[in-house]
Amino acid sequence: MDEMKKKEHEDQKLHIALFPWLAFGHFLPFLHLSNHLSQLGHRISFISTPKNLRRLSEIISPDLSARIAMVPLPFPSVNGLPPDSAESTSELPSHLVPYLKRAYDQLQLPLTEFLQNSDVNWLINDFAPHWLPPIATRLGINSVFFSIFSASSLAFMGSPEDLLRRCQQPVEDLTVVPRWIPFPSKVAFRQYEVMGFHDQMDQDASDYFRLAKVIEGCRFVATRSCAEFEADSLSLLQKLYQKPVIPVGLMPSEVKDSDSDKDDSWDSLRQWLNGKTQNSVLYIALGTEVTLSQDQMNELASGIEKSGLPFVWVIKTRDHPIITGFEDRVSGRGLVWTNWAPQKQILAHPSIGGFLTHCGWSSVIEALGLGRVLILFAGASSDLGLVARLLADKRIGLEVPRDDRDGSFTTNSVSESIRRVMVEVEGEEIRKNAWTMRKIFGNVELQTKYLDEFIRILENDSMVIDSV
Repeated sequence: MDEMKKKEHEDQKLHIALFPWLAFGHFLPFLHLSNHLSQLGHRISFISTPKNLRRLSEIISPDLSARIAMVPLPFPSVNGLPPDSAESTSELPSHLVPYLKRAYDQLQLPLTEFLQNSDVNWLINDFAPHWLPPIATRLGINSVFFSIFSASSLAFMGSPEDLLRRCQQPVEDLTVVPRWIPFPSKVAFRQYEVMGFHDQMDQDASDYFRLAKVIEGCRFVATRSCAEFEADSLSLLQKLYQKPVIPVGLMPSEVKDSDSDKDDSWDSLRQWLNGKTQNSVLYIALGTEVTLSQDQMNELASGIEKSGLPFVWVIKTRDHPIITGFEDRVSGRGLVWTNWAPQKQILAHPSIGGFLTHCGWSSVIEALGLGRVLILFAGASSDLGLVARLLADKRIGLEVPRDDRDGSFTTNSVSESIRRVMVEVEGEEIRKNAWTMRKIFGNVELQTKYLDEFIRILENDSMVIDSV
């Protein structure tokens, strides 16, 4: 009898395919979700292109690698992309990202062939494959749109109908809080952010169009959020989409030194941090895709220097050489780091007091999970500006003042923002609020309950209908 029950239990397990957009800020949340699903015994097919899957295989644990089937789809040749076969946004300047989206669209045929020849029950996809929901429906596969964005960012974008209208709207319409937001909000783009966002769109299929069609065609929407932080936006999304919106939690990951202990470069960095006093060091990281001009780089470096505070700056110097003499002048007080850096371990170090961030949602979640106060320096792509407004509005971070039109800023605006947030009396409320956020963002037990509920819905899909 026990063997029969065991077989029946195994038969109830699902085959779930995941298909993220070609960016590491998307791959990692999809991997986190894959990990949790696979731990519960569900079969996972993680679908992407060969180069991306090889890179991901290098950074995930052997245990996770053994539980997930990596499904490579051949990366197509597209006019406009470099011949070295860049397969993710991190390998491309922003103006070439539209061509990457065209290449992604050409994965339609091999993906369809895989789905036709598999027993996939659920397909969890990103915002970009506007063509995928009808294919899933035709093949009898349930599809879920998994948004790695905050609920507030999705709410700003609006319903599918609103999204399709945004394709024709002037830039100015995106710099104000939309009419459908019924609660107090300051979440809106700056003009320079809209321009940067639009530069990365494919003219034949804008991101607004892609997002609208994915929302329209999916069975329900899952978003990386929780009611404790974004209750109003989550409730609004249900009304805007007229279908279930399921928060999967913030997906915080626990800080583990075991992997980074093996890395000599992290050992060197940790020793440097050990020599600093508690909460004194500013951590600076602008992600893998934010691009600054040389003038902007100079202003940022000068502002960091003028703040007078100790810092660790993780930087891509091959792209952005720092002004001459900077490292000599800050020697001992500041450390410019050009190697791989384990961000979670750095943020968890007791000497870190604040984080100057490009406002990527994953980085924000890591920082607030540890109660680190934020200096908000939003990149001009995706929803980074919207995240900055959300955090500033909630008084858990302070934005570096920038020109709305071109994004320019000054040495003084950088240094004053850093000092206010890190050490001055005026920043005490923001520091206190950020520290309190760890009870939400760092609460692994709370956030895992959201993931468990999401999986319960997949296992019993009639609950999706009941929850409308």
